[in-house]
Amino acid sequence: MRDPVNGLAEIGMATGGEIVRLDLGPFRPYLVTHPDHVQHVMKGNWSNYLRKGMFWRPLERLLGNSILGEGPGWDSSRKILQPLFTARYVAALSEDLADTINEGFEALRPHEKSGEPIDAGVEMARVVNKAVIKVLFGSRISDPDAERVAPAYTTAATSIAFRMLFPSAPYSIRVPGDRRFLASIKTIEEVMFPVIEQARRERSEGKDIVSALCQARDEQGAEISIQQMRDDLVSIYGAASETTGMALTWLWPMLGENPEVEAKLREEIDRVVGRDPVRPSHLPHLTYTKMVLQELLRLYPSGWMLPRLVGTAEELGGVRIKAGSQVLISPYATHRLESFWDRPLTFDPERFSPENQERRHRYAYFPFGGGPHLCLGQHLFYIEAPLMVAAILSRYRPVIVNPGPFKPLPAPSVRPSRKVEMALLPIERA
Repeated sequence: MRDPVNGLAEIGMATGGEIVRLDLGPFRPYLVTHPDHVQHVMKGNWSNYLRKGMFWRPLERLLGNSILGEGPGWDSSRKILQPLFTARYVAALSEDLADTINEGFEALRPHEKSGEPIDAGVEMARVVNKAVIKVLFGSRISDPDAERVAPAYTTAATSIAFRMLFPSAPYSIRVPGDRRFLASIKTIEEVMFPVIEQARRERSEGKDIVSALCQARDEQGAEISIQQMRDDLVSIYGAASETTGMALTWLWPMLGENPEVEAKLREEIDRVVGRDPVRPSHLPHLTYTKMVLQELLRLYPSGWMLPRLVGTAEELGGVRIKAGSQVLISPYATHRLESFWDRPLTFDPERFSPENQERRHRYAYFPFGGGPHLCLGQHLFYIEAPLMVAAILSRYRPVIVNPGPFKPLPAPSVRPSRKVEMALLPIERA
């Protein structure tokens, strides 16, 4: 319980991916880490493994009955939102993304001049927040409101750690984090509900996600409810911002510990982007940058634990699992199995070079989930994240000022348990 993220990974590694029943007192979930078993749960018999149960309750208070949930609400929301997250559609938004990202990192120039360190997590979230809100919400959310949403979502995500570690704790009593969580939900809804209500009054046919939800109809032909729209918007905002924000927070400690990777990454960005603002046209040439990000998501996948509730009893990996049991899938653990990854704890982007791509089990690496619940935001990540890495490294030389180790915090997404502070040094000009 002192370090549950690494604790699950150590159990998975020690047992070589065998199914393990965890003894947490009255609560005894199954840990599933072997890629064959993960594939069965997430794809082969996915409808029997539901995103419900006590592990989902803390998240349901934030995300509601949304695209990240289960049942008819999820199915309906996915059909509505999937067209907005195709590779082609996201690519069409890339120019706006690049403009917003360049603007966001240019705003850090005063830190370069003063030498005052930045909080990497806060600044990555700030830039991601602006980019996500611009491309997904258009002009519907004002800059002041956008600046309220990001810290509120971060607070909501981090303040439910106690509830996740002790899922059987009754909701009739307050536990650590509850007050902060409820206050952050109030802030998020103070921004989202007026946006929804205005969009419904206007009946516009814009290409933002609010307009798409306003135009959508359920299976009976009725408008979806305001509450359903709220749940989907909060879920999509989180899915689009959390993975990128968290990956880029972990990037700087990883580069600090692996100077040879940093040197090769910087060489590519210097060669491809130079000192100009990064543009979408640079992306096809940032191949090593993408490899670095893929390796980053291997070691620090955003969703470190993906719980499922077993609907009907069945055998999985030679183990009879009863209906109503909880199954815990951990990408963080699976991505560290020695039988599928050579030197699994080493940060090595070369694993993702083109010549190494064909040797891997499909579910040995699943930072965006899999099966019908595959995350819609993966295309957005692979445009947004490389643009952000190139934008900052073409301007500054980031240096960590509070060295690690940085232990992962057991929030819904894997984030460092303490600040990652770094100075932005000027780049030496040739």
